[in-house]
Amino acid sequence: MVALACEAPELFNSPTLIEREGGGFVTAGFGDVGASLSESEERRLQEEYRNRVREFDQIESDLRASRAFQRVYWLCLFGSFVLSVLLGYTVVVGLWQTKPIFARYIGLLAVAGLVVAMSWLLLKNGKVVVGRAGDLRNALQDRQTAAAGLPLDSPSGLRIYREASLDIIAQYRKSANNNRRIHNTFQLIIITGSIATSTLTAMNEGGSLALRITTSALSALVGISAGVTGYFKFRERGYNLQSTADEIEKHYNASQFMLDEYAGVGDSGLTEGDRLRKYAGFVEHLKEEQRKRELQLEQSSSSGEERTG
Repeated sequence: MVALACEAPELFNSPTLIEREGGGFVTAGFGDVGASLSESEERRLQEEYRNRVREFDQIESDLRASRAFQRVYWLCLFGSFVLSVLLGYTVVVGLWQTKPIFARYIGLLAVAGLVVAMSWLLLKNGKVVVGRAGDLRNALQDRQTAAAGLPLDSPSGLRIYREASLDIIAQYRKSANNNRRIHNTFQLIIITGSIATSTLTAMNEGGSLALRITTSALSALVGISAGVTGYFKFRERGYNLQSTADEIEKHYNASQFMLDEYAGVGDSGLTEGDRLRKYAGFVEHLKEEQRKRELQLEQSSSSGEERTG
């Protein structure tokens, strides 16, 4: 998880951060906090923040699991209710007249018991969800309080941001790989489906109904795959994400080894703080460019849909 983030390099001049729900930070000008903290105090604040983040992540994971169980319970309740209605209908209209009374009603009673059990689990798990949601809000407030005490203008805070950018690189590359995988899957469907459709069409000289149905289904699958690929532009999204990740990694290595623009002018190289501030500025600029490219892809897809309509 990204432990520290900023919205622009100028934020390093404002030492106090208030973390926003959903990600990101806002600053509050309360003076030069970082200058008055010793190194041991900074480490203590960072350790406290990491503990708060760990607690928040655990509670958030538990809440997601509880909500997932809640959805499963709802699905089971719906299915058991439908089954109970159908079984009740068969009993009422006498479809089981040839069966013994025990066999006639045992299925209905079992499904009705399942409905009651699912209803009880829903009520019980609903209280758990509400309690964990409250714990999550409290943990978020504790995390925000811990984040507010972190000195942004200290070298340790800048190093945290630099190391946290590795998570951004990994996230972008993972998303890029997923988009490429989806694009390649659809392309494989389009290629193999087109070849199979042509082959089956040529083979269907006798007017076989099964071959006609198969050919129509393959043609529909190819058309849907082509439409989805053209609308969502998985290849372009993957390329943009991979390019941004590679660019951030290049600046990460350059800031570490004092290369290119991080080398400084003449014999006087840039200090560590200056290199880290410049690196943060480049990272935020690249993230903003990536967001703009995503919006452009969304707008191009919407424009193409409007022209088609």
